[in-house]
Amino acid sequence: MSQPTITFNDGAAYEDFMGVWSRLAGTVFLEWLAPRPGLRWADIGCGNGASSEMLLDLCAPAMIEGIDPSPAQLDFARKRLAGRPVRFEQGGALDLPYPDGSVDAAMMALALFFVPYPARGVAEMARVVAPGGIVAAYSWDMLGGGFPIHLIHEEAEALGLVVPRPPSIESSRREDMHALWVAAGLRDVETRAITVTRSFPSFEAYWRTSLSGPTLSGVIARAPAGAGAALRDRVRARVPDDAAGGVTVTATANAVKGVKR
Repeated sequence: MSQPTITFNDGAAYEDFMGVWSRLAGTVFLEWLAPRPGLRWADIGCGNGASSEMLLDLCAPAMIEGIDPSPAQLDFARKRLAGRPVRFEQGGALDLPYPDGSVDAAMMALALFFVPYPARGVAEMARVVAPGGIVAAYSWDMLGGGFPIHLIHEEAEALGLVVPRPPSIESSRREDMHALWVAAGLRDVETRAITVTRSFPSFEAYWRTSLSGPTLSGVIARAPAGAGAALRDRVRARVPDDAAGGVTVTATANAVKGVKR
């Protein structure tokens, strides 16, 4: 049986499911980068515009070029950031439609592990960045249990359900990120872990939000009758209520940055 693919075709659903998580980790990521204002940015795998919005709000860029393969995500991003200094274009990370050295910084927010050939994707980022510019990314630590719904995936697999994985999951490891950046000829390469927490008012809110993403919704849709309820019960047993009666979940991303020679 072939591995099911992960596609993002609903910008609003993505915002509830992953947009909040993206901003939690992305805020720490951008503080770590500490870019000067007025830069020209490329936001690779920009999705529904959550990462571009963070750049606009926190880093005062001169302009952002956002690219993503999903028309639906881009439609949401254009409406979200209408009138702001950002342009969105459909395309992929392996063949960026930007001239050499045309931006001052390039980043991938939670996108590197979706690139089928990550070394080529990093090389493309390095190509479009001017000398002295920033090339950076952050990705959930998929193999280290850092994905926000890792626990649910773990319980789903314990039930024999097939959970789709990104095509380049190994690129989410810090050592792999470091190696990719060095191989692309970047200097001053650094990595770090970013751990964040998100609180939900109830387990039901956490469960509903987790199922709004494309991965689990597809798993449940393909599951035998009763498997979805069994999965929910197994997860509920592992997620305790906090002092306020809600649930708090922790996630960890790995981040990398380097400078174009």
